[in-house]
Amino acid sequence: MAFAWQGRPWQGEAVDAPYSSLEALRPGIARLLARNPSPYTYSGTQTYLVGDKDAVIVVDPGPDMDEHVDAIVEAIGKRELVAISCTHTHRDHSPASRPLKERLGAPIIGCAPLSIEATGPRADASFDSDYAPDRILEDGESLRAGSVEMVAVATPGHTSNHLCYAADGALLTGDHVMGWSTTVVVPPDGDMEDYMASLEKLRQRDDQVYYPAHGPAIEKPQRLVRHMIGHRLQRERQIVNRLKAGDRSIEELVANCYPGLDERLVPAAGGSVHAHLVFLERKGMVRKSGEEWEAA
Repeated sequence: MAFAWQGRPWQGEAVDAPYSSLEALRPGIARLLARNPSPYTYSGTQTYLVGDKDAVIVVDPGPDMDEHVDAIVEAIGKRELVAISCTHTHRDHSPASRPLKERLGAPIIGCAPLSIEATGPRADASFDSDYAPDRILEDGESLRAGSVEMVAVATPGHTSNHLCYAADGALLTGDHVMGWSTTVVVPPDGDMEDYMASLEKLRQRDDQVYYPAHGPAIEKPQRLVRHMIGHRLQRERQIVNRLKAGDRSIEELVANCYPGLDERLVPAAGGSVHAHLVFLERKGMVRKSGEEWEAA
């Protein structure tokens, strides 16, 4: 799930996007777009096929939609499906792993399972409690599809089980980094401290391009990651300053930190503000008294 900061193709009655059409991005990586546009998914979830002419891995099979599953199966064709891998288990990423496994017999190998109730409305970002991997990939473990190797990169924060996947100079970033939005981090499972540490981890890598689960490719990834780290630090300062100015509730902080926000995104903004507050409390910069917050 993401929190939009750029154009919103989900507005209006229709989205002009290449649904169910396989798009080659670079040797060994292609993508399919699911027809699930929303304020949280941009034009939809992007499923990636990683591999060569003989074998592939499907990354983020997406929502359980017959049209999308059919498109994935058609795109695979006669190639071997080595594995079905998910970056994390929000409902717009992992549910199609089950019908895809049933149809093609491939194992689900990727992020750990996770089922947790959110503290507020989560729209299409609620957790997929039925996700059941055959094997969990740890940080640095790899899968091979023909001549292409794909390596898991642990990036907790958006969710505690989030993985990115590196292949041939590219990084499939799931919901951890996206070019159209900031990522929502919602406690209790989402953790801002972990998210910041994962951003720093990616900043130190030398990936050439990021392919997110939602939105366009990121051609200058390290620059964007530096910007995202700066954006989060700026938000921290803004929250502390608002508390010093008299704000006490998450609702007040959202209203003053996100003026003019689409009301459909208010719960998501509240989740991220909460995550910042929890992290700031650990650092001794704010404290909580009952349901109210104040600067320390």
